[in-house]
Amino acid sequence: MSFKESIKPITYLKNHTADLVRDVSKEGKAVVITQNGEAKVVVMDVETYGRWRDAMALLKLVAQGEADVAAGRTVPQKEALERAAAAIERAAGE
Repeated sequence: MSFKESIKPITYLKNHTADLVRDVSKEGKAVVITQNGEAKVVVMDVETYGRWRDAMALLKLVAQGEADVAAGRTVPQKEALERAAAAIERAAGE
């Protein structure tokens, strides 16, 4: 599907649901559904959705890390490794 073919009106979804689900599942591409000429929802296969969620989670972690650096909420690497080693030792001793 080209980008233009990836945009469908809601009436297409209503009238061709099985075909749309088959095509999206087979090709792994998202389809934008429009209503009154305005983009409203995106239909995508489960694998693509899972990859998208994983990518968003990773980006969220990166953003949180950047915010921590900007706010000065960091420790030197040596201290972080020492803390981790101590936590591992405590957990192993429990």
